[in-house]
Amino acid sequence: MADDVLGPERALVFATPAPIPPEVQAAVTRILTGGLSLTEAFTVTVDALASVNPTASRLSVVSTTLRPDQEQGWIRLGDRAWLMERVAEGVIPTAHVGADAGAGRALSLPWFSQQVREHGVVGITDTGLLDGEAEGDRTEIEAGGSYAAVGSSMLCDGTSYGSIGVARAEPGPWPAETLAAVQVLTAALASRMAAERARVSLADAIARGDQARESQQHFFSALGHELRTPISAIIGTAELLADEAADLVEQSDQEGPDRDTVAGFATGVVKDSGVVLSAAEQLLAVIDSLLETGQELGGGTPRQAVSVAEAVSDVVHWLRAPALTAGVTVSFPPDITECVLTTPSGLRQVLANLVGNAIAYNRPGGRVSVVTSTSSDDQGIAHVRITVHDTGPGLSPEQQADVFKPFVRFADPEVRGTGLGLALSRSIVERDGGLMGVESIPGEGAAFWVDLPAVVSPER
Repeated sequence: MADDVLGPERALVFATPAPIPPEVQAAVTRILTGGLSLTEAFTVTVDALASVNPTASRLSVVSTTLRPDQEQGWIRLGDRAWLMERVAEGVIPTAHVGADAGAGRALSLPWFSQQVREHGVVGITDTGLLDGEAEGDRTEIEAGGSYAAVGSSMLCDGTSYGSIGVARAEPGPWPAETLAAVQVLTAALASRMAAERARVSLADAIARGDQARESQQHFFSALGHELRTPISAIIGTAELLADEAADLVEQSDQEGPDRDTVAGFATGVVKDSGVVLSAAEQLLAVIDSLLETGQELGGGTPRQAVSVAEAVSDVVHWLRAPALTAGVTVSFPPDITECVLTTPSGLRQVLANLVGNAIAYNRPGGRVSVVTSTSSDDQGIAHVRITVHDTGPGLSPEQQADVFKPFVRFADPEVRGTGLGLALSRSIVERDGGLMGVESIPGEGAAFWVDLPAVVSPER
C-alpha cells in the first residue's frame, strides 16, 4: 500500500502474481480432481494454508451455501453458515463445543468484508492501523488475539459459497506467496462447491422427476379405474336400454290401448340412447388416449435407436382401411434409412396420429406423403425430420398457433376425434429431446413435422 494512502486502507495489501508453493498446487489438484467430499476438500484447504503459514494463529474456512456432508469437524454459525477452524495453542476458538454455540461468536467485520468483496483477496498487515470506519473490525479481530489477517470470498459465477481466513498474532507484512496461495485455494474451493451445488441440483431434479413420474402413473391408473369403468358401465346400460326399447317398439305394433304411448316412449329411448352412446364412446376415446400416452410417458421403455422406415411402414399398414374408405392415397419413399433416438411405441403413436389426421382431414381422392430429411443444429447435433404432407384444406395462421393445444379441433363435427392427439404427441416428442410443428397455407394442405435426435447406424 502506498505511503500517501490515508485512513484504514493503509493497512491493506492485495494479491499479486507470485509463485504457488508445491504443497498448495497439490492441494488444488486434489480439490478439483481427487473425488473428495466437501468436508475433505475443506480439510485439504486448511492443511495447505497451514503449510504456507506456519506462524498463523487461526485458519478458517466458512461454507454459506452448501451444508457440510458431515457434522464432525464443523462449527455451526447460525442457520446458514458452517465454520471449519484450526487455532494455535493458547488461542481461543471461535466457539466451544455445543449446538449453535458459534452463532453469537461469528465475526461480522463489515468494513473488511466489503474490501474482500471488492478486491477478492485482501490482507491486513496491522490492525492498529484500522481506525475510523474500520474501528469495529479492529475490535473484533483483536478480541480473538489476532493483529494481522487475510480474507477472501469464494465466488463462482456470481454466487458466494463462503470465505477463507488466515490470522496471525503478530502484525507485519504478508508475503506475496501467501496471498497468491489463498487466491488459488479460494478459486479451487469455489469451483468445487459450484460443481457440488450443480450435482445436488441435478440429483434433486432427478428425484423430483421420479416423484412426478410416479404421481403421473398413479394419476393415469386412477383415471383408468375411476373413469373408464363407470363409462363402460354407461355404455353397457345405454346399449341394454336401446335393445329393450327396440323390443318395445316391435311389441307396440300389436293392438292395445297404450300402443301409441309405448311406441313414442320407446322410439325416444332408442334415439336418446344413441346420443348417450356416442357421447360416452367419445369420452372413452379421450380416456384411452390419455392412458396410452401416460403409459408411454411413464418411462417404462428406454430410449433406443428406432428405424423410421419400419415405424412408417407399420403405421401406413395399420391405417390402410380408413385410407381406402376415405379415398386417400398414402405414400412414402422406399429408401428411408434414418434411425432416431426414441421409443418404438412412442414414434408409432406420434406417426399414427399425424398420418391418421392427414387421412381424416383430407379431401376425397387426396394424397398423404411421408418424407424424411437429416440436418444438424448449431452445436453439430444431427436430427431427423419426419414430415407428413396432406392435400387437405390447410390451416390459417391462427389455427396453426392453436392446433397443439389440448381439446382444440377444427374439423367438421362428423369427423371423429378427441382433440388430444397432437398435444399428447408433442409431449412424447419433447420428452425425447425433439420438436414438433406445422407449416400450412390455407387451401393448399398442411405439413406436420417431427424433429428427433438422429442415431447413426454403425454401417453408415
